[in-house]
Amino acid sequence: MSSKMGRPTEEPKRNWVGFRLSEKDIERLNYCSEKTGLSKAEIVRRGISVMYDKISQGI
Repeated sequence: MSSKMGRPTEEPKRNWVGFRLSEKDIERLNYCSEKTGLSKAEIVRRGISVMYDKISQGI
């Protein structure tokens, strides 16, 4: 048995990405997180999905 055990997931998040944001972007990210109750990481993931869908559909 593994020494670390977390919640099982169908899509494990094993990769870490760091990036820099402006104060305005941080304010917007915090606002979205507070209003939706979602984590900042989830907000970024959803933003990536929106952009991917737009690009892949040629919009």
